[in-house]
Amino acid sequence: MFKSLRRCFPVVGVLIACGCEHRTSTAPSLSEPGGRTMNTMTIESSGFAAGQPIPRKFTGDGSNVSPPLTWTAGPSGTQEYALIVDDPDAPTPQPWVHWVLYKLPAHTTSLPEGVAPAERVASPGGALQGKNSWGRIGYGGPEPPRGHGVHHYHFKVYALDTSLELPPGIDKDRLLKAIEGHVLAQGELVGTYQR
Repeated sequence: MFKSLRRCFPVVGVLIACGCEHRTSTAPSLSEPGGRTMNTMTIESSGFAAGQPIPRKFTGDGSNVSPPLTWTAGPSGTQEYALIVDDPDAPTPQPWVHWVLYKLPAHTTSLPEGVAPAERVASPGGALQGKNSWGRIGYGGPEPPRGHGVHHYHFKVYALDTSLELPPGIDKDRLLKAIEGHVLAQGELVGTYQR
């Protein structure tokens, strides 16, 4: 059994008990709360590779600009997208929220570097931004406590089957409540940073 476990350790993903199978963020489907099956999408950045350090430019120690992102199109019926970036390694009761972006039009499958910190996004038109954990609108880059070790930043995109009726400036909790039951597909990209 120990030999079998040793073969598993290099595998990136979630190990299934008693075997070496693994599941990554590109698995064929996930289960949404309530039992609804949803597909997965791939989300990438030309600024950093999955599981790798986020360059200083995209952090609070650098220019503090949002990284460029691209994702595969959602399934048929996608009306719009939402994006949440958070840090579950933060020494806070809930993950520290770095970005809340929603009402991204269905034809949108990318974001440029440096989305301006405004409630209404000029491009793609119609998109809105909410508040991060600093209480500010828009993207806030990684700024983990010094000496706290490696933090993992989860960039999550959601394909929705509805057009959200939400004002600009909401927080992550309100967005999650609004999209509950409307997620057709989800993708996740994780980058790291430490100080």
